[in-house]
Amino acid sequence: MNVTENKIGSIYISYHAIAVIAFQAALESYGVVGLAYEGMARGLTKLFQKDPTSGVVVHYNEDNSISVDMYLVIEYGTRISSVANSVASNVKFQIESSTGITVSDVNIHVRGLRVSDPD
Repeated sequence: MNVTENKIGSIYISYHAIAVIAFQAALESYGVVGLAYEGMARGLTKLFQKDPTSGVVVHYNEDNSISVDMYLVIEYGTRISSVANSVASNVKFQIESSTGITVSDVNIHVRGLRVSDPD
């Protein structure tokens, strides 16, 4: 949990809030079909939950910055490197502008490709 002090009190920003911002920013990016679970065990435990943070892992660093790991499913036929760079840039911008927390890095893991329905 990130804590920011000001003259009125403290502001606490949870992992969940940052993960939701990253999740929404990724889904708004061109070429992203969805997010995947980062591992089989976590996928099984979250199978029956509707979680807007699936596929997003936030790590707090010692220097009060954060690192984000994202596990994406990308549209077949798009350039994977371009989509990954776009998502990383968009996620970093949205988190920093919404929370004021420095994002040191956004790591994109492509878990699969999905062909859209041509109809």
